[in-house]
Amino acid sequence: MQFRKYLAELIGTFGFIFLAAGSVLTNQFAQGVIGNIGIALAHGLALMAMVYAVVSISGAHINPAVTIAMWATRKIKTKDACWYILSQLIGSVIAAILLAWIFPLQKVLNLGAPALGINVTFFGAILIEIVLTFLLALAVFGVSDKNHVGLALGAVLTGAVLVGGPLTGAALNPARAFGPALVSGFWKNHLVYWIGPVVGAVMAGWLHTLLKKKE
Repeated sequence: MQFRKYLAELIGTFGFIFLAAGSVLTNQFAQGVIGNIGIALAHGLALMAMVYAVVSISGAHINPAVTIAMWATRKIKTKDACWYILSQLIGSVIAAILLAWIFPLQKVLNLGAPALGINVTFFGAILIEIVLTFLLALAVFGVSDKNHVGLALGAVLTGAVLVGGPLTGAALNPARAFGPALVSGFWKNHLVYWIGPVVGAVMAGWLHTLLKKKE
């Protein structure tokens, strides 16, 4: 019955990407009415909702970086980790395809794919994504109560997008960048959204494991 877990990750990631990237597209379509605060809230609320929707089935990773961190700390088997990541990326692509149908490509910018802000360098963006994803992943590893995990992760992501949105797009999640990039063909600085989140999440996982061991 492992298929249920993979499908849950696909659906959870689809829902998150559709709402998160969709908020960026709506903001562009509405000429900036939503703003960065609205986009941050959309990201946080979308993650919170999707976490609660699938946490009892798959654990609600909804993020390849989180899955890699779980694998690095031996909380998930290699086979499951590979299928989780594949499911998350497929969910992201399906969301981007649907967004491309709803929002004509010529009217929106890269289907809401995250992009670097003015004067933000490649390596500076990686550092920003590392720090923000570290904080998000620390909450993932630290909150064990399923009744509060969605609220905690949604709150952290909202704050992260408020801070990092204008700088890097605050993806904190390779799947958040992958689907929109694939469908729109926008690959500029795409590695930022793999290197930063994966390094940040693995660091958080290792640190949390170390602290728990010493405790």
